[in-house]
Amino acid sequence: MLTMIVGLLLFLGTHSIRVFAENWRNRQISERGEKTWQGIYSVIALAGFLLIIWGYGQARLEPLVVWQPPVWTKHLAALLTLPAFILLVAAYVPGTKIKTMIGHPMVLGVKLWALAHLLANGMLADIILFGSFLLWSVLDYRASRTRDKAAGMVYQAAGISRDIIAIVVGIFAWAAFAIVLHGWLIGVKPFG
Repeated sequence: MLTMIVGLLLFLGTHSIRVFAENWRNRQISERGEKTWQGIYSVIALAGFLLIIWGYGQARLEPLVVWQPPVWTKHLAALLTLPAFILLVAAYVPGTKIKTMIGHPMVLGVKLWALAHLLANGMLADIILFGSFLLWSVLDYRASRTRDKAAGMVYQAAGISRDIIAIVVGIFAWAAFAIVLHGWLIGVKPFG
């Protein structure tokens, strides 16, 4: 479990620099250059991500059950992850109305993903993992929206076709992950 926690600190820590230390971040970029900053940031985040995966896998070998979620929470989790996938895709499709309305759809998607998994899982490792991502996404979303407002940032929509692309690709990605990849990668099949 300690490995997972160290991974969370590294991964979410790097992703929280703009939330808690934006001035420090800007100084580092100014002093080191953007490419160097991105390289250091990426290496630390990747190391954290790998430690999360390995640590969570180890924690699942000796589960400490905190609560036993009812079966309906698994169905709710599957339902909540559908818009999470659509939001994730909308973050990368330029000009969606979704991004215009939400501002940071990927962070909101992470929030839904984490909440869904918190509801459906009751091991201590699950609570730490998904609770950490939920807390991070709440803080990051608030900070990002505040930063956008202060900068007068407005995201422009290019047309409904962009949203249709985000929705269709999001649905297909969700189905592929839920039906095939989740079982293969995580060892749990959401649909049996």
